[in-house]
Amino acid sequence: MFLGTYTLKFSGKGRVILPKKLREEVQGSNLILSFGFETCIWGFSKLDFESQAQKQLEISATEEQARNLRRYLFSSSEPVELDGQGRFVIPSILLDFARIKDVIVIIGAGDHFEVWDKKLWSKNIIELGRKYGRLP
Repeated sequence: MFLGTYTLKFSGKGRVILPKKLREEVQGSNLILSFGFETCIWGFSKLDFESQAQKQLEISATEEQARNLRRYLFSSSEPVELDGQGRFVIPSILLDFARIKDVIVIIGAGDHFEVWDKKLWSKNIIELGRKYGRLP
């Protein structure tokens, strides 16, 4: 299970290290990155992505919402590979989508991890805290 919050900087153009605790949840060196919701990037181990994809494919394509979710998920998905030091490169289309500039936050979200621009994550987590009564 992907858990925790990690603040990082890029180690090259779009290249970042996946924190060790998250890396331990990935079988092998293959990740799938895709558009997430609320302006973040979702990251899955290849096996977890295939499981999620299968769930989407089981919903009839005659349903408009199912077609739209498939388009959103599959059209933005990009395979990436972890190098020997646990680094991977985030494709520019995903960086642009998530408005990521310099400092990023990677959070565990259970069955996947999310990559956020630090400022957007800070704003989002404060809003969530207020929504769920944890912040004034």
